Amino acid sequence: MYSIERKAEIIKFLEQDGTIEVSAMADYFDTSKETIRRDLKDLEAQGILTRTHGGAVSTHIKNRANDGIQEYPVAIRGIQNYALKQDICKYAVSFIEDGDTIFVDNSSTSMYLVQFLPAELHVTFITNSLKFLAEASKFDCSNKLFICLGGVFNPSNLSTYDTASLLSGNEYYPDKCFISCAGISQERMFTDTSIHEISTKKYMIDAAKEVFLLADHTKFDTNGQFFLADFNSVNCIITDSEADRESLEFLENAGIKICSSGK
Repeated sequence: MYSIERKAEIIKFLEQDGTIEVSAMADYFDTSKETIRRDLKDLEAQGILTRTHGGAVSTHIKNRANDGIQEYPVAIRGIQNYALKQDICKYAVSFIEDGDTIFVDNSSTSMYLVQFLPAELHVTFITNSLKFLAEASKFDCSNKLFICLGGVFNPSNLSTYDTASLLSGNEYYPDKCFISCAGISQERMFTDTSIHEISTKKYMIDAAKEVFLLADHTKFDTNGQFFLADFNSVNCIITDSEADRESLEFLENAGIKICSSGK
């Protein structure tokens, strides 16, 4: 198991129990205690936990009171459901065509798109996500053009927001938009948690000819604090095979195409 996958599992245990023990984690992952201690040290540096003698306690409360979600920083969200997000992005690139101009948001799912794109495709990406740009730098992108929207820097999400971001975004007319959200529900439709970036996401949705929403199964029947879009605004949802069938039916009835990366 890779370190990134192990850390994602550790976070799950913390969310469930609030505390973990080094010895128990070492046994569970069939690895050394020293390896677990290194993982905990990394997660502590990102503010997810506090190490204790023989273990760690969570410092992050995922609050679902009043149907709200308090999200982790993007660096942590990127390793949560890591394999599912990779599969979703691998499937999503099949919709990208040579010559496309594409909006990409600052989500922890969309940032993995570039690594699955064929090197020969000529694509222009417009984004407010510095994490997406950092991921792109790891691959051969000689046929890709990247445009970063300006604005105020949000260190938690590694993104830009505010008026400058929207003004620079108004100069582009993308073919497609790939975004994610915090929650999808029949009651509140598509919702998100960051008030800073939500205006930029709304503009991306309105400006694009086609809107693709990337969401693993944990996003369904969940609500963020802020309204993002209604069902008429999204053309296609790309999810994973663990998404509950009942959760998808009302979206299909609303005219949204549902694609599963596991099928």
